[in-house]
Amino acid sequence: MLAKKYRSEVVSIVNPLEGIYTLEFCSLGHAYKYAPGQFLHIAIDDTYDGTSQWPESRCFSMQSHPGQETIRITYAVKGSFTRKMEKNLKVGSDVWLKLPYGELFTQEHNKEQTVFIAGGTGITPYLSLFTHESFRDYLNPRIYLGFRSGDYHIYQQELSQSQNPSRQVTLFFENTDGIIDIHRIFQENGTDASYFISGPPAMIKGFRQVLADYQVPVSHILTDDWE
Repeated sequence: MLAKKYRSEVVSIVNPLEGIYTLEFCSLGHAYKYAPGQFLHIAIDDTYDGTSQWPESRCFSMQSHPGQETIRITYAVKGSFTRKMEKNLKVGSDVWLKLPYGELFTQEHNKEQTVFIAGGTGITPYLSLFTHESFRDYLNPRIYLGFRSGDYHIYQQELSQSQNPSRQVTLFFENTDGIIDIHRIFQENGTDASYFISGPPAMIKGFRQVLADYQVPVSHILTDDWE
């Protein structure tokens, strides 16, 4: 699927916690086309006309699923670009989105033993799958999510819309449980499972190494670490 540019409008901004925003966009032209687990580039330069050289942009996972007319992303304010987003974007703002990119869930993996591990906003690419009908193809998927505290678990509604009733969700809250226990996760799932990992780069790197030390094949460790 070739990436295309979509002139879009910000139709909703939710700020559930300090420094965290969920944005919703609608296309001002043709309908968005993408697959679960893919990501986009957003450009907020108001001088860009859609034909000149692509301006400065930033990547974000799409947490909405392809059957929806709008696209949602969630971001934490870190660095100059996201600070510009926080300051400049309002409901009604025009932006340019370029998508789709990535092949997170089109990589070969075991749908009969699948483990999804996410830290913080790393859950967002998973939500695009969990709420999509294609998630029904997975047998008893296991989901492990880590957040700083219960206040940061702002995704309950979307998780409740999961299309797979056999899913099993385990939560780790850092202030009470500590960080996600990758050793426990391996003990519960073994070497034959496919492990998806999404979150901060240090977490991805560390968990990948732990699973490799447990002799999990490299092909069974699938990550969302495009940043």
